[in-house]
Amino acid sequence: MKQELIGRTSSRQNDLYHIVTNKIIEALEKGTEPWRKTWDTENEGLPVNAATGRHYSGINVMLLWIGAVEKGVNSNRWLTFNQAKCAGGSVRRGEKSTLVTLFKPFTEDSSDSEVEDKLTYSSRCFMARFHLFNIEQCENLPEHFYAKKPVLLDVERIDRAESVVISSGVPVIHRYQDCAYYHPKNDHIVIPEMGQFHSVEDYYCTLLHELVHSTGHASRLARKGIMTPLSQKMSNPVYAFEELIAEIGAAFLCAELGIQGHLQHESYIASWLKILKEDHKAIFRVARYAKEAFEYLILNTNKK
Repeated sequence: MKQELIGRTSSRQNDLYHIVTNKIIEALEKGTEPWRKTWDTENEGLPVNAATGRHYSGINVMLLWIGAVEKGVNSNRWLTFNQAKCAGGSVRRGEKSTLVTLFKPFTEDSSDSEVEDKLTYSSRCFMARFHLFNIEQCENLPEHFYAKKPVLLDVERIDRAESVVISSGVPVIHRYQDCAYYHPKNDHIVIPEMGQFHSVEDYYCTLLHELVHSTGHASRLARKGIMTPLSQKMSNPVYAFEELIAEIGAAFLCAELGIQGHLQHESYIASWLKILKEDHKAIFRVARYAKEAFEYLILNTNKK
């Protein structure tokens, strides 16, 4: 896999942060949430490497969803130019790649004369960029690269979503009202009755959004946006940051569970754009927290 190493040259690394952030900003300014998968890929879940079967996560999920829209493809299966070649296929002439990122740890050593000249080590990460092609941009790939998972019935998708909610252990209180929220102090979710939503899918999208908030509780992942008492206003940057985590985490869950529904409202976008424009590394932190919340909920479900 050909990669361009970025970490040792700060200016080049910052360029990559800017490139990725600008892709997210551009999508938002066009009125499209880049973490919301608006097309149907049946039951394929999150983007996956067609050659290795490994699922992509975090910021790369959004980059690949943006790439799918830009390239006009529907599959969520991707691979590198060399992977296509090694499999006996090829990328069609003229096709453009989609940028993704990779963080890798490396260790620096330095001599410390005050500690008997022993080497001390500090662990850091460098960021690499590499480029993927969708299988729909390729030809002559083996048949198993195109194999699809069995399509789940609606009731099966809802059962899976319900399992995630139940396995979390967070109480869900239904009330006939106009808002949904997670209450950190009482550690429960309050949500309108299912019949108030336009669809069952919209109900679960909202519920999963609040469930991602609940992972920030002190007994779980202890995120600042949930641990710190805040006025519930999007003008508060910590609150807006936590809302973006919940939005993206819920999008990851919906994709994994095969649920197509409406997530949040357009009123949030201005605050999110402000965060991203002021800090070009913010979306990477958001994606990491969303990934942690997603994995926490899915792993808990798989344990039950």
